[in-house]
Amino acid sequence: MGYQQGLSGLSAASSDLDVIGNNIANADTIGFKSGTAVFADMYANSVATAVNNQIGIGTQLAAVQQQFSQGTINTTGQALDVAINGNGFFQMSNNGALTYSRNGVFQLNNAGQIVNSQGLQLMGYAANSSGIINSAQTVPLTVPTTNIAPTATTSITGQFNLDAQAAATVGTFATLATGNTGTLASSGVTGTGTNSDNFTINFTSATAYTITDTTAVPNTTTSGTYTAGTAIPLGNGTSVTFTGTPAAGDSATVATTAFNQNTSTTYNYPTSIQAYDSLGGSQTVDMYFAKTSAGNWNVYAGVAGGTASLIGTATFNSNGALTGVTSITPSNASDTLAFSIPNTDGSGTPQTLTLNLTGTTQFGSANGTNNLQQNGFAAGQLSNFTVGTNGILTGNYTNGQTADLGQIVLANFNDPNGLVDLGNNEYEQTAASGAAQISTPGSTNHGTLQGGAVEESNTDLTNELVNLITAQRNYQANAQTIKTQQTVDQTLINL
Repeated sequence: MGYQQGLSGLSAASSDLDVIGNNIANADTIGFKSGTAVFADMYANSVATAVNNQIGIGTQLAAVQQQFSQGTINTTGQALDVAINGNGFFQMSNNGALTYSRNGVFQLNNAGQIVNSQGLQLMGYAANSSGIINSAQTVPLTVPTTNIAPTATTSITGQFNLDAQAAATVGTFATLATGNTGTLASSGVTGTGTNSDNFTINFTSATAYTITDTTAVPNTTTSGTYTAGTAIPLGNGTSVTFTGTPAAGDSATVATTAFNQNTSTTYNYPTSIQAYDSLGGSQTVDMYFAKTSAGNWNVYAGVAGGTASLIGTATFNSNGALTGVTSITPSNASDTLAFSIPNTDGSGTPQTLTLNLTGTTQFGSANGTNNLQQNGFAAGQLSNFTVGTNGILTGNYTNGQTADLGQIVLANFNDPNGLVDLGNNEYEQTAASGAAQISTPGSTNHGTLQGGAVEESNTDLTNELVNLITAQRNYQANAQTIKTQQTVDQTLINL
């Protein structure tokens, strides 16, 4: 027994304690990968020595092997905390020099760049203003602070149900004994309506009238005295008879009920939606549906505060399905009405819109909207962002829109243990590690990402404390070999 073996054993045990102590010290370090001390025995080199007579001269530290096993992933709720689940490293830029890390705690600097606590920039694929990601090369990722540009509304899509049992509200359906206008005979005049038409009679003197409703069982009548120039509405199946002695020139007129957006009795169902112009300005587009007869509807549209006008008609069959749409302004798409609205904020005017009614029905149930949407939006500011499992950084804007801002990439290596540990959770590529294999998360042998989370240290404190006891025993045992050799030497000296 010699001092050489004991000294090498003490050195090895000391190194083992250092590695274990480093693991324990970094038990709370985000992304830390624990190490294991690997030892090798030593023999004196002598060609003449018989193999079966070789005596070892101790041990040596062969390597400190990093354990790149997965650490526990904990959620933090911070948008720029990103955990790697599986293989790979974040690629970081230190003034152009590339390093690699498993620490996914990032923040924005004053230039909008994504950096870690040491100021190193996170690398990835950039996206242009249209959200198209350029995967040609990695660049430092930057979160843009500019507003997302507005998009003008060009189409409105709506699916409605229009009540088949609703009464018609506009049209010319009433009849007179002498036509829609006529001179009163001495016996008076009778007019019959099939809609909410207005019967007006111009008498120079008051006359009596009787309204008969033939739709009631039994028929009902209402009598009164007519005031010249006052209209009397006629409903479907309702007739009015005037009696009295007309004067020369007295006449009667049945006036068709005209659509009036300010009079709810002239339409059956109103609805509205916000539309945006090329500058992001918004105004409300009102739409009205007025039944003219069974299966036939007029459609009106206009901006709030303006005048709505007829933009087309819709026709339904006996099953309630939409069979035809006729647009006042020619439209190239089926079931679509074309119209325009004025703008006053400096954007292009008039603004051309279309209303697509595909899927609209006429069933015997209440009027209602099943779906109503438009394809424009106002300008918006970035409110927050998220990181997807594929590394795509998605921005959420105040106008309800989303856009891809870039994509985080991962680097993998043939031999991660060939990387040089630079400290601060950073590694550097070497010839031993092989070239960095850059790819998007989730592809080939690259792991996925989890936003709003971090990967904890993979140090197992229970195992490390057991290893600590073992290393301590090894140190004590090697110290004992030196003490024993010292005792032997003292015995020889005392001879």
